[in-house]
Amino acid sequence: MNRISPHARLRRRGWLTGIAALGLAGLLAGCAGGGSPAEPSGDGYTPPAKDFAAEITYGVWDQTQVDAINANIEGFNKEYPNIKVNVNVTPWGDYWTKLQTQGSSSTLPDIFWMNGPNFQLYASNGMFEPITSIVDGGYIKPADYPKALIDLYTLDGVSYGVPKDFDTIAVWYNKALFAKAGVEVPKAGWTWDDIQTKAKAISTALSGDGIYGIAAATDGQSGYYDTILQAGGDVISADGKKTGYGTPEAAAGIQFWTDLITSGASPNIQQLSDTPALTWFTSGKAAMFQGGSWQRNAMVQSDIKDDVQVVELPKGERQATVIHGVANVVSAKSANKQAAQALQVYLASKAAQEQQGEMGAVIPAFNGTQQAFVDSIPQYDLQVFLDAIAYSFPYPVSKNTSAWAGLEAEILLPAFNGDVSVDKANAELATKVQAALDAE
Repeated sequence: MNRISPHARLRRRGWLTGIAALGLAGLLAGCAGGGSPAEPSGDGYTPPAKDFAAEITYGVWDQTQVDAINANIEGFNKEYPNIKVNVNVTPWGDYWTKLQTQGSSSTLPDIFWMNGPNFQLYASNGMFEPITSIVDGGYIKPADYPKALIDLYTLDGVSYGVPKDFDTIAVWYNKALFAKAGVEVPKAGWTWDDIQTKAKAISTALSGDGIYGIAAATDGQSGYYDTILQAGGDVISADGKKTGYGTPEAAAGIQFWTDLITSGASPNIQQLSDTPALTWFTSGKAAMFQGGSWQRNAMVQSDIKDDVQVVELPKGERQATVIHGVANVVSAKSANKQAAQALQVYLASKAAQEQQGEMGAVIPAFNGTQQAFVDSIPQYDLQVFLDAIAYSFPYPVSKNTSAWAGLEAEILLPAFNGDVSVDKANAELATKVQAALDAE
């Protein structure tokens, strides 16, 4: 997959498309199904007969993955030659608007991609077929996938999505700039104090060249979600009902980035607004960049590619990273549910997942199939992204994530820049985010 495409960047950060403004919750609540989650089937899933004939639609948003998807479908058709799969690619910018319309009219694709921030809203309105029967039948084993991803696609104890791929966060760094500044490169087991000290030392040593120690990550998934978790806190509780903002742990996670920016170790918010953090790094003007596994292609295609390396995130009170990934879900209203579930099962198989990884489409979610990702750019220690599974936490979501997600940037950016106190921003977020959660 082209990890630097706009669609990929948006999806990986879990960004939304204004669902609350579009009134999706109300539309879905009024659709067929009565606005309640689908109940697990009492009959259980039975694989179709080999000569079973059907035609189904598979809805996705990334054209760069189509070759790998088609390769998977070719394998599926060796088992089910009479099930025709139409791959429907809708660009990210239109995907959720289209899905909203389809959801409100019970015309969703038979099987389609879902992300974490949008999952609970659709699941709570009965849009997905539970995977309970295919799990109970042994056709899919949740233990084969990172637990954090299984949890991400589970609501009220019922799982609906099968993880397709995943991403985690680490720190990319420029070896040449560390050497030029006379600062030791980061190593596994480093801490918050280490990254603050190294970033400040590089900025001081190389200020004459306009080089910073780090380009601060001011988004959730690559930045403050991770540091809040590392401080021992939560952004949203596991049940999606209570915010972690307003706590000392949240304050510490926010302060981490404020300290980097206000000390001069990072460009300020205006500079980061004018030039994205990734560009600061790939142009050789920042020695470190906290970012995702999806940015490997941006690194190897950059002018500094031979100077780049990657290391695990520094440790706060605990080691932590956000994990996110796409899941394959089946429409509860599909007229071809048996065929759609058969494809869902096949796409979740080790063989299909290995094929996805070998073709460079994604980091496959099936445990033990990710070596192709590690081998894809051997000069970088991409294993750190896989090792992060062990200390990963699900992307924070609730039933209507978009109702509060937009508040974060609005309130936190002035705090990062030192224009308002972290305590004030943390308290304001706690009040406003909790109000949004209470209204769900």
